[in-house]
Amino acid sequence: MPVSLHHETLTALHNTKNLLAFSGGSDSSALFHLLQQQGIAFDIIHVNYHTREQSNIEAHHARRIAATHDKKCFIKDVSLTSSNFEHRARNKRYAFFHEIICQHGYETLITAHQLNDRLEWFFMQLCKGSGLYELVGMEQIEQREDYMLVRPLLHVTSHAIMQYLAEHKIEYFIDESNSDGHFLRNHFREHYATPMLQTYAGGIAKSFTLLEEDIDTLIHDADIFHVNRLSYFTCPGNRRSTVIVIDKILKTRGCVMSGHEKDLLKHSNTLVVARKFVVVIAESYCFIAPYIKTVMSKAFKERCRILNIEPKLRGYLFSDTDSFERVKSLFG
Repeated sequence: MPVSLHHETLTALHNTKNLLAFSGGSDSSALFHLLQQQGIAFDIIHVNYHTREQSNIEAHHARRIAATHDKKCFIKDVSLTSSNFEHRARNKRYAFFHEIICQHGYETLITAHQLNDRLEWFFMQLCKGSGLYELVGMEQIEQREDYMLVRPLLHVTSHAIMQYLAEHKIEYFIDESNSDGHFLRNHFREHYATPMLQTYAGGIAKSFTLLEEDIDTLIHDADIFHVNRLSYFTCPGNRRSTVIVIDKILKTRGCVMSGHEKDLLKHSNTLVVARKFVVVIAESYCFIAPYIKTVMSKAFKERCRILNIEPKLRGYLFSDTDSFERVKSLFG
């Protein structure tokens, strides 16, 4: 399987201000070189977790390769305990990415996720009892609230990337934690994803393409409207599609719903997600807004009661007149 950037991402990357998530590992090192080959301008961002002896060496390498190619390099030092490390590390990482993107006006975040990552995710979701939308998971281009997330290597196997690195004599580092059997993802990588891709890579890549087409056909989308921090849409024909649209909106805001929260929304019309957002599924519309607890005037509460506006949504509407007027018009 040849190594190249996915064709749908090329136009986007040539026309935006880009930031590459660069670990110094095999995947991000290959992607750095491929972006250079295509003449795509980008800077890099690196997180040093200080979990291994070579962590500081990798951070120094990121600075050096950025300087060599006249690029900006943003580095953050993070110290985490081993408890739920992967989840907490991801949150810290993406919070730092978001901070730098907003501070410096980047429009696109590029990550080096590849086909092995996608298949590992597929197996993990399959064993959790997930549907088609969750099984497919990653997309080549995914819109977030303040930037676009692009994954140009989702169609390329880890083996092909290693061959590319060897052919072009590209320096990279090996993260020993990727072979640590204590992490569930590594178990799926060693026992399932890697062996299957060694034989069936072409078919698996094509299957993911067809599954993406199936999602577009089977899952009803919706036009999403925004008033300040309020998002709303007309509910699609079925609850499953409604939950998926909700999940997409929350992802753009950096909030990922748990499987349990998605299950709750199958039957509940109101849910507070991650203590940050309130989701309200009304008769015709679905509303998503920041979850705010505040003291409201009696007059405002009475207006909401008459309109039958969900109490958990009222706190935000009390703080934002424009959003309240829009909701009032829809309920009226």
